[in-house]
Amino acid sequence: MMEQEIRRQAEEAKAASYMLAALQTNVRNAALDAMAEALTMHTDTILCENAADVEDAQNAGMRASYLDRLRLDESRIAAMAEGLRLTAALPDPLGREDYSVRRPNGLEIRRMRVPLGVVGMIYEARPNVTADAVGLCLKSGNAVLLRGGSDALRSNCAIADVLARAAYGAGIPTGAIQLLAMKDRAAVDVMTHLSGLLDVIIPRGGAGLIRRIVEHSTVPVIETGAGVCHIYVDRAAEVGMALRIVENAKVSRPSVCNAVETLLVHEEIAADFLPQMAETLRADGVELRGCTKTCAILSDIGTATEEDWSTEYGDLILSIRVVQDMDAAISHINRYNTGHSETIVTNDIRAAHDFQQRVDASTVYVNASTRFTDGFEFGFGAEIGISTQKLHVRGPMGLDALTSTKYLVYGEGQIRGAVPAPKTE
Repeated sequence: MMEQEIRRQAEEAKAASYMLAALQTNVRNAALDAMAEALTMHTDTILCENAADVEDAQNAGMRASYLDRLRLDESRIAAMAEGLRLTAALPDPLGREDYSVRRPNGLEIRRMRVPLGVVGMIYEARPNVTADAVGLCLKSGNAVLLRGGSDALRSNCAIADVLARAAYGAGIPTGAIQLLAMKDRAAVDVMTHLSGLLDVIIPRGGAGLIRRIVEHSTVPVIETGAGVCHIYVDRAAEVGMALRIVENAKVSRPSVCNAVETLLVHEEIAADFLPQMAETLRADGVELRGCTKTCAILSDIGTATEEDWSTEYGDLILSIRVVQDMDAAISHINRYNTGHSETIVTNDIRAAHDFQQRVDASTVYVNASTRFTDGFEFGFGAEIGISTQKLHVRGPMGLDALTSTKYLVYGEGQIRGAVPAPKTE
C-alpha cells in the first residue's frame, strides 16, 4: 500500500513536470512570491506544528544540537520566506544558450539549459529545507518529491501544504509539489528505486543516510556528504583574526555541516595560540580533544583518537592537532576531510594560494569562517544542498545545479550519409 502511494505521488509529479517545464518565467516567479507571502501569513500554524515535533523530540531525549536543527521560530520562517523572494528575483536558469554553431552541412546546433525533471529530496531534521527545496525546484522548472525526517513530519506537512496551496493558486501545475507524509523508513528505499519517475535524488543529512542512499539507489544521486571541516592556523596568521574565525566556525551553529570539526595549528605558534583559543572556546562551552603535542600545551583536555579526526560532531566538540608545517596540514585534510569546506588563516599570500590549489574540497577559504558555505551566502537565494562529489555539480547547489542541457538542431532537409541526388538536365 505504501509503495503504491509513493509511486502514485511520483507519477503525479512526473506528469506535472512536463507542464512546469513550459511555464513562463513570470508565472514561476509569481508563485515563489505567493509562497513567501503564504509562509508569513501562516506562521502561527507552522509554529504550532513545529512545537509538537520539538516536544516529541525532547521527550525522546534528542540532543540539544539536533533540537536546534529541528526548531523553528518567527525569524527562521521569515528567513525561509525571504529566501523564496530572493530566489524569485534571480535570473531564470532556463532557456539560456551556451553553445551555438552552424555546421558545414548547414545544420544549426544550439545548446540550451532545461530542467532535470523531477527532483527527489531526502532530508533529516531541518524543516526549512522543505521551503528551500520547493522554491529552487519550481524556479528551475522542476517538480519535487520530498521525504523529510520523521521527527519533523508535522512541520514539513504544514510547510508543504502552505506552499502547495499558494503555488497552485498562482499557476503552478497541480501535483508539482509532493511530500511523503509517512514515517516508515522503508519509504526511502521505495524512493531510491523510482527509476523513470525521479530524475535525480539529493540526500541531505547524516553520513549514514547519505551512504545508504548512494549505495542502494537506482536513481542518480547527487551526494551531499557530511561536513568534516578544518581550519588551519598558519605560522603567519594574525592571532586575533584566527581566534574570531575559529570561534565563529565552531560556536555560531555547531549542528550544521559547515561548522568546523578539526583545528590544525602550525607548531611555531601553537604554544602562544592554543591557550588563548582554549580560553575563548571554553567560555563557549566547547569540549576540546587534542593530539599528544596539543595535550602537552593544554594539559587538561582529552586525548583525540583516530576516530575523532574523521568525525562530524555536530556539537560543541573540537579536535585539535599541532602540525609541523602547511604540508602536514594539507596531508591531514586530504586524508580525513569529506570534500566540504576548508580554511587557512594566514597573512602569507603564497601559502594561501598554495593551500587553495592543493586542498581537495568543494570550497577552500582564506581568512574566513567555513560557515559561509551556504547557498544564501553565495548569492544563490537558497540552496538545495552542498555537493561534495565532482560530477555534474560541486559545492553549494543553487538553480544552475538543477538544470541540464538539451540540443536544438535546425535543418533544411539534411540527411546523413546520403548519396547526392543525380542532376537533372
